[in-house]
Amino acid sequence: MFTFPLRDGDVPIGALDLYKTNRGSLDENDMAAAQTLADVTTAYLLNARARDRARATSNVFHHNSLHDPLTGLPNRQLLQERLTHAAALSKRSHTHAAVLFVDLDRFKDVNDRYGHHVGDALLLAFTDRLSNLVRDGDTLARVSGDEFVIFCEDLRSIDDVEELAERIGQSLKSPFSIMCHDLAVTASVGIAYAGPGEDITDQLVVDADMAMYQVKRRGGAGHQIVDVPHTSPRGDHNVLAAELRTALTLDELDVAYQPIVRPRDRTVVAVEALVRWTRRLRGPVDAPSIIAIAERSDLINEVGDWVLRRACRDRQRWLDRFPGTALDLAVNVSVRQLLQPTFATMVAAALETFETSPTSLVLEVTENLFIDASERVGEVLSALARSGIRIALDDYGTGYSSLGYLAHLPIHVLKIDRCFIADLARPAGEIIVASVNKLAHDLGLQVVAEGVETTARHDIINTVGCDLAQGFLYAKPMDATAIEALLASRTPLPLHGPPQPGPPLGPDIE
Repeated sequence: MFTFPLRDGDVPIGALDLYKTNRGSLDENDMAAAQTLADVTTAYLLNARARDRARATSNVFHHNSLHDPLTGLPNRQLLQERLTHAAALSKRSHTHAAVLFVDLDRFKDVNDRYGHHVGDALLLAFTDRLSNLVRDGDTLARVSGDEFVIFCEDLRSIDDVEELAERIGQSLKSPFSIMCHDLAVTASVGIAYAGPGEDITDQLVVDADMAMYQVKRRGGAGHQIVDVPHTSPRGDHNVLAAELRTALTLDELDVAYQPIVRPRDRTVVAVEALVRWTRRLRGPVDAPSIIAIAERSDLINEVGDWVLRRACRDRQRWLDRFPGTALDLAVNVSVRQLLQPTFATMVAAALETFETSPTSLVLEVTENLFIDASERVGEVLSALARSGIRIALDDYGTGYSSLGYLAHLPIHVLKIDRCFIADLARPAGEIIVASVNKLAHDLGLQVVAEGVETTARHDIINTVGCDLAQGFLYAKPMDATAIEALLASRTPLPLHGPPQPGPPLGPDIE
């Protein structure tokens, strides 16, 4: 018997045993053949190990892309998948379904008074109470900050949902004991209800969100129902669409800007434009709802054009006052906008009107856009890129995360989603962010870390080598006047955010 060691460098990983029927040593040719066999075996084992590690990393990446890093609950992406699955079932079963949008009242006060570590502990404790209230089969998701969504299927009637909302209120009558603090909190709950056989879409979440804000405006600590089946298609949605159209006509929309900084020196190098709308009688509407209303009412092109032109106008004013300032402008684009035949012409017209260089504009798209219409999208993006406009892949890691998009489409900027940045406290989280950062740099892409909210996250993304960053640690979205004051100071942003003059421009959604 002859034994040939199998090694990975200097590390033994096994042995290959060969048996010779006749006694005696192996001649030179036999030794060479045996060693070749051992080398091939080693390569096979190493490849198998690499595949296992890649599969494990992919599984972790996939799990993290669908779950909230703090609570472990499903995130907005997984909630959407379950809504889509439930839609097909409801057509056959004719059962009821409902969405409850739950938001803690005055949660920001907890963070401001006791610190984010106490706030995170409160969110975990609140998650435990909610988990004990929902039924098996219901989906409890954390969609952002202190906002949770409960998706209930197979309901007998709306009474079941109201009972759940009341149980949520009752569960909060006992204070939470968090790190030697007794915290008494309440919650606002919005409910959207779909009857037997009715469509189940993410519009349920939008409607429940709007109902929740109605509770907020009444002072919180209660619930409000929106009955979707009995809302005529020409009713509430058309009212919202009409109001949005009027707001466009009367120039009543607004744009907030969130600074994007270089981590190494915290210099503001870009801003992301975010649409804002405050209804005259009912208060602010959050950005996802604005986009949903605009898309449902075919106003998305007008809204997108208005946001781009307003952002270019504001940037021109800032640069006129501070000549020589290098400031890029990032604007989000939906698939419906991008696929319009006039989209490229509209962008070119806005840039020309406000003397904006195409190389200073970054159009942000999401991964799901490529799934919807990949061939046509690729053509449009390529045409935009040829004009000098850069394309950013936003929220990377929350969609399909295909590396093919990065290799074959004109992507210039990769924005790592906040769910991975929030997971940096764990070694695996840092490894994933570092790996994505290296991959992007190897492909010649610029990397932006989203959702940087703590100095610890700032230090890690700076060490890892992310080119740019944005998040509440540096600054929340602010109006154009505040950005102008920021540029006037010509100083790096402090790691607790700059002062925020003036009233807030609607709900902050990072």
